[in-house]
Formats: sequence, C-alpha cells, structure tokens
Amino acid sequence: MPAGLGAHSVRAILEATRDKHGLTADQVAWFVRGVVSGEVTRAQAAAWMSFVYFNGLSTESTAALTQAMTESGDRLTWPDDGRPVIDKHSTGGVGDKVSLVLAPLWAELGYRVPMISGRGLAHTGGTLDKLESIPGYTVDLDVEQLTTILSSVGCFISGQTGELAPADRLLYALRDETATVASIPLVTGSILSKKLAEGLDQLVLDVKYGSGAFFKDWESASRLAESMQSVAGCMGTPTRAVLTPMSQPLGHTVGNALEVEESVACLQGNGPDDLHDLVVALAHHPEADAVLRSGRAYERFCRMVQAQGGDLSAPLSGLDGVGEHVVEAACDGVVRAVDALSVGRAAFRLGAGRERAGATIHPGVGIRVHVKVGQSVVAGEPVFTLLHADKGLAQAQSLLAAGLTIEPVGGSSP
Repeated sequence: MPAGLGAHSVRAILEATRDKHGLTADQVAWFVRGVVSGEVTRAQAAAWMSFVYFNGLSTESTAALTQAMTESGDRLTWPDDGRPVIDKHSTGGVGDKVSLVLAPLWAELGYRVPMISGRGLAHTGGTLDKLESIPGYTVDLDVEQLTTILSSVGCFISGQTGELAPADRLLYALRDETATVASIPLVTGSILSKKLAEGLDQLVLDVKYGSGAFFKDWESASRLAESMQSVAGCMGTPTRAVLTPMSQPLGHTVGNALEVEESVACLQGNGPDDLHDLVVALAHHPEADAVLRSGRAYERFCRMVQAQGGDLSAPLSGLDGVGEHVVEAACDGVVRAVDALSVGRAAFRLGAGRERAGATIHPGVGIRVHVKVGQSVVAGEPVFTLLHADKGLAQAQSLLAAGLTIEPVGGSSP
C-alpha cells in the first residue's frame, strides 16, 4: 500500500462521507481499488456505503466512483468502421422484452449494438433467459466471436465476457447485505460502470417507475435518470434517459419463451402498441417506426440469432407440455389496474423466475395478459391465461386476483 494511504486514510474517507465533507476523485479511486484488492475491509466498505445511502454523493464524486469501478476490470473496444456504437440499459420491469426488438432495429438503422445483458432475478425477467428459450442460442461468447458478429450482423445480445467492472460485483453484494441497494449514487455507479466498459459512443437509459419497477415513484426514478445522465456525460459518453411507466406489464406476455414470441411479432410489425411505441421512442430515429413495421428488423434479428447458434425454425423451449389455465373477468366493467408487481410475482411462482442466482427456471411457463388498464370487459371474458408446469398455480392465481381491479359498470362493487 502506498505511503500515507493506510487505515488512517480509510478512516478519513469514512469520516468525510459521514460528515458530508465531500471526497476528491483520487480518494474515491483509491477506495475502490482498495475494495477490489481487499485492502479496504468489508466492514469499512459497508460502512462507507451506508454513509452514501443516507448522505448521498456529489455528481463529481459519483462520476469518480463510476470511473474507478469501470477501470477496475476489462474494457471492451471495437474496430472503428464508421458506425456508432450504442446500447440501452433498462432498470427492469415486468414483460420488458425491449432489448430483443431494439438491438436488431438499431442495427438495421446503421448502429452497432454490443448488448451485454443479464439474467432475471425474482419478479423481473432476464434478457438472456428469454433468448435461451431459442434452441441453440448461446450467450457465452468470447471477445473475438463478439467482434466478428458485431462487424457482420451489427448487433449481439450476450452474457458478460471477461471481467467487466469486478468492483461492482463486490460492492453490490455488500449493498444487498446492508440494505443499501436503493442508493442513487451507488445505483448510478453500478449501472454505468458495466455499460461504459462496453466501449460505447452513445447510451440510452430506460428508467422505469411504478409497482413493477426498482423505484416505485416518478420522483425517485427521475433523480436516478438525472444522476446517470450527468455522470455519463462527465465521463464523455452522450446519454439520453427516458422515464417509462411500469405500473402494468409491458406488452401482453410475461415469461421467457412467451416474450420471445411477442418480440418476434413486434419485429414483424405485428406487436402490441405499447411495446412498439416504447421501442420506437428509445430508438429515437426518424425511420424507426417505418423500419420496425416493415419487418426488416426481424430479418436482422434472424441473422443475430443464427450467428449466435440459435434456430428460429425449431419450437421454442418449454412450450410443449405446459398446461393452460384461463382466468375470467368476474363482472362487466372497466379495468382499472393490472398490477405489474403482482403479475411478475405470479410468473415467478409458476417457475419463470429465480429466487437466487444460478437457480433453474422453466422457459415455457408464464402468463398471457389479455387486458390493459382502461379496457372494457364483460363477465366471463379471459383476462389472463396461465401457462404452468408442476408448481405455483394456486399461488399465481391468488396474486393475479389481488393485482386485477375491475370497476363494475355503474361503479358498484362486485
């Protein structure tokens, strides 16, 4: 350890953060390096994150944190061929299949999209889990393979390669243990450190709010969006943030193979309006709507899937053999709520999600959501179809019943 940067300096950093005195970029960088090397103890790191949770960090200190986390591991680079490199990050939601549509759309519009994605946990689905319901699709590719696909196809959606932002893995585990996950500076550093290690020219952020989102209220989501946009700008990556609601599921499906089906429909110009409109808004290109409706983005998706070993001509995994259970409207009326969190938890109970990293999921189970808020229904009309295997049906039904609100005709209670 360099002279003068011993325990006293760790203590000084802790005290400055606790007392809201601010930190220099060098202090933050040294502290992050110490977390990775083990020279900063877990107890010290946990204490520091607790102080950040309660007191926050300045934009400059948050940028220094993000920079240090980004530089803690590998950084991907791509040969310059004149096409800008862009990616999107979503803060997560229920039925959020946007990446499967947006990546090939952007590629068709002339961008390169090196999309490094993750797996689902609890009620939020993972992009990799969805794509792995395509027989043969592989998400474990090395940098040489990814570079080839990016050059020839224009996009890939893969799992993490190499050691991107290892500091984030260490800090996130401590945030989880110490109930400091929902800290805007720490969330900013966590998200941006991995994305900016991808070698991007531009970044788009889909920051969700509502019952199915990480932040439930618009104000918190707005603060996160502002923080990430400012910090990414400080680090030289132009970034656009879009706030989008997640009070009801996106599209009409929740579940891995089901969401691939719906993504394909959207890429062929036949997807649900809310999914189509969100993809176009995030693409932010004058030709996005026309290209998506034309089916050209679907052709690009097919090329990406083939390049990653997938076979779209084969049936999606898990859909054969699942049972179906239809939930019907109990009365005539207008749908006032289809609670995203309830639907996500119901899909999780059926086996579409995982409680812990590494747990097995069932690719074919899930929920078709037949109604949207504001829609009129009649008694006996299907509102949900549950695709189920060997567990969770009764629990899922209860969750869906609690999450659905239908205002009866005339306003009286059913």
